[in-house]
Amino acid sequence: MPYEFISVTQAEHVTRIVLNRPEVLNAINQQMHDELQAALDTFAADDTQYLAVLSGAGERAFSAGSDLKSIAAQGKMHVYPKSGYAGLIERFDLAKPLIAAVDGVAVGGGFEVALACDIIVATRRSRFGLPEPLVGAVALGGGMHRLARQIGLKQAMGMILTGDMVSAEEGYRLGFVTQLVEHSELDAAVESFVQRILRCAPLSISASKETVMRGLDEQSLEAAMRNQPNYPAFKRWSTCEDRLEGAGAFAEKRAPQWKGR
Repeated sequence: MPYEFISVTQAEHVTRIVLNRPEVLNAINQQMHDELQAALDTFAADDTQYLAVLSGAGERAFSAGSDLKSIAAQGKMHVYPKSGYAGLIERFDLAKPLIAAVDGVAVGGGFEVALACDIIVATRRSRFGLPEPLVGAVALGGGMHRLARQIGLKQAMGMILTGDMVSAEEGYRLGFVTQLVEHSELDAAVESFVQRILRCAPLSISASKETVMRGLDEQSLEAAMRNQPNYPAFKRWSTCEDRLEGAGAFAEKRAPQWKGR
C-alpha cells in the first residue's frame, strides 16, 4: 500500500520505518495506525528482512503518541488494527528484533511503541513518559505492563501514577534505555547495533528473542528450559541449514554465509 504518514525502506536485510508527521511530533492518527500495521505485516512475512529500525522524522520527537486533536475532531477514538496500537504492541509472535531510535519526545503511545521494541537507543535530549492520566486517559497500549516488567513495579508506579516525564539519562538508569548517546551519534550507534546483529545467524537471533520473551511468561526457569524446544522460532532454528553453516565456517576459519534457512 502507498504510505502517507510513514516511510519504509529496505536494504541489506534491514527494514527502516520512519513515523513521518514531524509537524505534530509524529503523533499517530488513524491512518498511521493502519499504515504501521501494513508495514510491519510486510516485514514479518519477508524472510529476507532480518530486523527493523523504528524512528521518528524531524528533530523534536520519536512520537508524542495518539493524535488527540484528530480524535477530538472526529468525535471518536481510533480503531486499533489487528496487532493493536500502531500495529505493534500486540504483535506477540514477532521473533525478529526491533530497534527504536529515539531522538526527542517519546510519550504516551510513542513510549509504548518504543517499549515494544527490543532495543532502545536514545539521545540525551530525549524524554519519556506515560502522561495519559493527565488528560483523563489510561495507557492501554501495553506501556503499563511492559514498563513494570522492564524496570520493576515501584519505579514503574512512580512514573505511571504521576504522569511524569523522565530524561533519557533517567531512562538509562532505570534500564529501559539500552544505550544513551549524543544527538550526533544516534545514527552511528543504531547502525552499530544493526551490523552486530547481522553478524549473527538470523534464525538464531529469532530463536533467542522468542525464547527470552516466552520464557519470561513461564512459571519457573525449569519450565522455561523444558518448554523452549516447543517454541516456533526455536523449532525452526533447530533444523535449519545455518546451524551446519556456522559450524563449518568456524572449522574452516572463514566468515559464515547465512541463508536464513
